[in-house]
Amino acid sequence: MSLAVVYSRALAGMDAPPVTVEAHLANGLPSFTIVGLPEAEVKEAKDRVRAALQNARFEFPARRITVNLAPADLPKESGRFDLPIALGILAASEQLPAAPLAACEFAGELALTGELRPVRGALAMALSAARDRRAFVLPEPNAREAALVEEATVYPARSLLEVCAHLTGRAPLARCSERPPVNGWRHPDVLEVKGQLHAKRALEIAAAGGHSLIMVGPPGTGKSMLAERLPGILPPMTREEALAAAAMQSLGSAGFDIANWGKRPFRAPHHTASAVALVGGGSQPRPGEISMAQHGVLFLDELPEFDRRVLEVLREPLESGRVSVSRAARQAEFPAEFQLVAAMNPCPCGYLGHPNGRCRCTPDQVARYRRRISGPLLDRIDLQIEVPDVPCDDLTRASGSEGSSAVRARVQKARQQMTARQGRENARLTTRETERYCAPDKEGAMLLKRAISRLGLSARGYHRILKVARTIADLAGAAKLAATHVAEAIQYRRFDRARDP
Repeated sequence: MSLAVVYSRALAGMDAPPVTVEAHLANGLPSFTIVGLPEAEVKEAKDRVRAALQNARFEFPARRITVNLAPADLPKESGRFDLPIALGILAASEQLPAAPLAACEFAGELALTGELRPVRGALAMALSAARDRRAFVLPEPNAREAALVEEATVYPARSLLEVCAHLTGRAPLARCSERPPVNGWRHPDVLEVKGQLHAKRALEIAAAGGHSLIMVGPPGTGKSMLAERLPGILPPMTREEALAAAAMQSLGSAGFDIANWGKRPFRAPHHTASAVALVGGGSQPRPGEISMAQHGVLFLDELPEFDRRVLEVLREPLESGRVSVSRAARQAEFPAEFQLVAAMNPCPCGYLGHPNGRCRCTPDQVARYRRRISGPLLDRIDLQIEVPDVPCDDLTRASGSEGSSAVRARVQKARQQMTARQGRENARLTTRETERYCAPDKEGAMLLKRAISRLGLSARGYHRILKVARTIADLAGAAKLAATHVAEAIQYRRFDRARDP
């Protein structure tokens, strides 16, 4: 047989579209051609495959070899096609039976010795292979990641020879069904943060309702410590959430660490990050930080130090929970359901209003510093609080008795109420759902009207106050929104535009 067909997968955003690898041997001068829009690393597969076959003691055909990667209009990148190309050549040259190839999909980079090296995106490919009801053969280091998909049939292999022995029936590969335990890790405990009761309360509300949060205060007041402890008070991830977060991280350049299975992502990019680093991009679009924080926390420390154009790319994902990356040749859409937590100083030096009088910033400098954050972006942040200096008495006093586990229990109970009532967190409610589920009582409505007049709230700010008030009521176990819930929610809009931030 001079023609063989092998199945594999490409990566296009969150999808793993099928790729048919067709290997054809013809008479003529010996040559090796790969067609089907291959990138440079795929073209280099010719040398890797030739050396791997020879070192595995197979015969490399001295014929005219043509490998087609279909569909032809889908760009192919990375070394994951090495293994299916090698198997196609072996089947086309009748060194390997072709029939067993139809029931499996293959992915793996070949070393010159014939050993298999790990590839990126194993989890996303396993999800797609399971939907098409094919077994998935891939390098052993990727097996536990791919086996997180319970419906998938995953066969790990260490070398090309092991794959060939499996296909011929001489030494079948063992199916990988090993899955790591969930919650085998620990987050920093909120008990370690001394004082800052107001900030801890805001953190609890943010965790319960899925709200975004910005903290403003001088250096050393615990803003970063509080942000790092938010994942520890969030409810445990569901299997669907854990799988979505893991699949997203597997598409990144660092891949997915199996030890982090079920752990809420916490991403904290440096303020020199570019817009592409945050939202994703590239000639072959890859996810950015906001997508890598799927179902987790994105922490932006020193928020005004980020380039303003970089911050503006957050506006649409904060509203929609998705981000579309468009390039001339390719378009991709990534999920971006993350919680934004930001921290900033009150002025360039950080000590505005400090009792020791260290601040020498002029009002104009302070205004320019704060204008680096646009009004539309600030309007999309639900909770806006001040984090003042910690009093000496709080610093020297022993830590309180309430840790992350106690806070998480309250948060989880509130989330259960939200799920039973509306099926999602309060921060994700649409305008119509907000009017339905977040209607305040008469006193609360009057209080909210006065707040709109005094603070100059936008329509978005009005609805966000209602969502936060609904979360406060859920934490208190209240069925209806009272004036006390609305009053507390209003105080978390400290930096709305009608007031000097």
